[in-house]
Amino acid sequence: MIGLALILIDLAEGLMRAADLDIHELLHFVPEGGRITFAGERVLLLDAVALGLLRKELIETLGATAARAVLTRFGYAHGWRVAETLRKGFPWDSEDDWRAAGARLHTIQGLVRAEVTRASLSPAAPGAEGIWHDSYEAEQHLLHLGQADEPVCWTLVGFASGYMSCVYGKEVIAIEDRCRGKGDAVCRAVVRGKEEWGPELAMHLPFYQKACLDSALTQLTDILKKQEQQLRSRRVLRVDSTTSSGLVSSSPAMIRTLDLARRVAQVDSTVLITGESGAGKERLARFIHDASARTAGPFLAINCAAVPETLLESELFGHARGSFTGASQDRAGLFEAANGGTLLLDEIGDVPPAMQVKLLRVLQEREVRRVGENRARAINVRVLAATNRDLLADVHGARFRQDLYYRIRVVEITVPSLRQRRDDILPIARQFLAAAAKRFGKKGPSLSPEAANLLLRYTWPGNVRELENALERALALARSDRIGVDDLPPELGAAPPTVQTADEVRTLAEVERDYIDAALRASGGNRAKAAETLGIGAATLYRKLKQARP
Repeated sequence: MIGLALILIDLAEGLMRAADLDIHELLHFVPEGGRITFAGERVLLLDAVALGLLRKELIETLGATAARAVLTRFGYAHGWRVAETLRKGFPWDSEDDWRAAGARLHTIQGLVRAEVTRASLSPAAPGAEGIWHDSYEAEQHLLHLGQADEPVCWTLVGFASGYMSCVYGKEVIAIEDRCRGKGDAVCRAVVRGKEEWGPELAMHLPFYQKACLDSALTQLTDILKKQEQQLRSRRVLRVDSTTSSGLVSSSPAMIRTLDLARRVAQVDSTVLITGESGAGKERLARFIHDASARTAGPFLAINCAAVPETLLESELFGHARGSFTGASQDRAGLFEAANGGTLLLDEIGDVPPAMQVKLLRVLQEREVRRVGENRARAINVRVLAATNRDLLADVHGARFRQDLYYRIRVVEITVPSLRQRRDDILPIARQFLAAAAKRFGKKGPSLSPEAANLLLRYTWPGNVRELENALERALALARSDRIGVDDLPPELGAAPPTVQTADEVRTLAEVERDYIDAALRASGGNRAKAAETLGIGAATLYRKLKQARP
């Protein structure tokens, strides 16, 4: 108790703050050995590998579900006890300092290095978000069990939940949505009051309930069985729900793309993202940012083709006051504004040659000079570039600098067009319809089988962007809660069917019949207009319709 007494003496004239917690003062060893105290309470020093082996034994003996329940409840009890100990042991400057001390204790105890990125200390709506660096739990899971499919920092989320529940006197739940144990760059946890969580809490709540373990496991097992049955009854849909990217990957082409993006996200290499216009290059860039260690920093993007050459330098590098007409004050550019985060240079293939030289220098030197200044400013930014052009052809045609090309193309990721990922069309369509319905305040619509078939057969030259616009139009015009063929843009019905593989090849009669049907839909059922569109006479159209429908 000597260490605790010293702390209390030191704080006699000034109350305690979370930042004042220090391991040298909190931890005390009795000289004779056999007893260690932390903040006045007896603690044990345990080897992390031994805890990892215990975790492995629990999972192999009880199963992952039961092991998670045990470790989560253990962490919850630990967090609750620590909160009580701190509350009684120190004269806190304010209740908020006591509440904020949990993340500091997490770090001091060697469990994880906690970086709080957002916090609300209001008792009415408590909550926090944070990045966990060097999680002992993720480390040990990888060491003994390999990469998992789900987050594995069970005791850490339990600790956060127990601590916050104690200090607020209400149920507060922590959920880990990213984890190094499942291949993410960092671990991230979100903490909210029970009532602030939505439906996503149902899968996690049983692990936090104070009922007996058997009851909690029975409830959780029932939930898991239902989820597994749902997954078996439909094709697997992969949506990155922890980021704002909203990327869907059911098709092999997109699954490979996202796998490459996840791997490159964990290093700071410059990435060139290529693909057709509207394919989702900026969404992939945000996905890389969100999966990287820079996720807590800003993500900024600029369309280099949309900014006049005279303004592009100022937008990127900033300017000093008086450096040109209208520069009434100093202004930081996007490279400085994105410090600690990610900057996407979209349509980089349209950057003028003079600006290419300046960009190359910034990428090489990692510093910028504002327009009108001679002073260099260091930057800490990850640069991603995107283009729908063939940059290598531009290099050969002397339209793009070769040295800049190789500087931005450390890793190249190509976003497949919608034609190359037809398995993703309907999942993306449903996602867009749900989002548009929410914006419009409408009930979530569904697609009729005919409309769904039309979406699958269209070539989508505008890719995902065209699909999104088509569905927003359909939702705005729909007379019911079901999207029909007539609600979709007419060009979809007039488009010829696509052929992707040998298995999809059909007879000419089938193709002709479908194409005639599409022309009739596009003409609103007017046979004379449809015949004119098809370049045949009305009599020929009648004959073909009779042959197709005897």
